[in-house]
Amino acid sequence: MLKLLAALAAEPLLWRHGYDLMKDTGLSSGTLYPLLMRMTEQGLVEAEWCEPVQRGRPPRHAYRLTARGVALAGSIATEGKAASRLSLA
Repeated sequence: MLKLLAALAAEPLLWRHGYDLMKDTGLSSGTLYPLLMRMTEQGLVEAEWCEPVQRGRPPRHAYRLTARGVALAGSIATEGKAASRLSLA
């Protein structure tokens, strides 16, 4: 979940497709999509159907973080920075 959260937090206002997130995180579809569904149910991610760019293509889901998801990503990043400072000391 941390890889996915970080990928979505990199550009929190940008709607991202699952395939793009798979490439960015290295997660397989069997891992990514259940995570996205769970994070959507928890209110961390919002999902939207997007009309196809090319004719004849099916609509696709796009995902982005909610305000709650952005806050969680920020707190995890802050905790990670604090932990790395402690390990360097």
